[in-house]
Amino acid sequence: MLMKAIVCTKYGKADVLKLVEIAKPTPKNKQVLIKIMATTVTAGDCEIRSLRFNLFIKLILKLLMIFKRMILGMELSGEIVEVGSKVTLFKVGDKVIAAPGFNTYAQYISMDEAGPIAIKPENLSHEEAATISVGGITALYLMRKAIISPKDKVLIYGASGSIGAVAIQLAKDYGATVTAVCSSSNFELVKSLGADEVIDYTKEDYTKKGVVYDLIFDVLGKSSFNKNVNILTKNGYYLLGSPKFTESLRGFWVSMTTGKTVISTFALHDAEKLQFLANVHKLGKVKPVIDRTYSLDDIVSAHLYVEKGHKKGNVVITVSH
Repeated sequence: MLMKAIVCTKYGKADVLKLVEIAKPTPKNKQVLIKIMATTVTAGDCEIRSLRFNLFIKLILKLLMIFKRMILGMELSGEIVEVGSKVTLFKVGDKVIAAPGFNTYAQYISMDEAGPIAIKPENLSHEEAATISVGGITALYLMRKAIISPKDKVLIYGASGSIGAVAIQLAKDYGATVTAVCSSSNFELVKSLGADEVIDYTKEDYTKKGVVYDLIFDVLGKSSFNKNVNILTKNGYYLLGSPKFTESLRGFWVSMTTGKTVISTFALHDAEKLQFLANVHKLGKVKPVIDRTYSLDDIVSAHLYVEKGHKKGNVVITVSH
């Protein structure tokens, strides 16, 4: 049987993405087949498509393109429609969220049952639930590596995106006082998520306010490394959501020579983190943020929008059947 999917025919601009029909996957013994109802377009999807990486990663991605058809898309919400003969964790009819990392721009996907899959919160639509995984896991993974106490001062730079929106809400759940840095057009959004103070980075330099923070989370990697380290408390944490190699090296040195800790590791996707995020969404502690919704056959427009770098929360793709 065939299914519809968006294939990346080569690396380049958004118009390299083409809607085609390909073979529908068949689950193996320990796999489940998920009917995808919604997915998202992340900044990472756009970076892979346009090959905006260092030379080493570019070579790896080019080799992948030679040996395997490239289907982008990192996260999904959907329903299990078939299970392998040895599957024990899920059953047909289960509504799930998942973060496979690739292959979600399609109507169906096969995944190992032990992979990053969790039961979808009942209170969320598929469009809302599709946004939980990627930004949420990155925020959760990094913030778990810091010690956040009630009343700590937390600053989040890039607070209105998919990672930042979750980071605000997690920090508030810890009991922290949160300062959100974003453009003034996003003030209302970040305040609605719980930010105690908002700063427009285009009009004010937060590093010159004379305030020190227990934790700084630079989601986008666009602020000053040195200035951020200087306004940390003596035992503060600096989280890098999009670390550059040089920043990782500098962070290692800062962590070794001072009481401050710089964390720049990339998030690992697994079922435990995904289930935790599903639970806090179910409890209403974290709420999904959707900027725009597109259909699968309008994927090019979605990529063009995300590439502009001004999305609020998440851009969702609905998948029809």
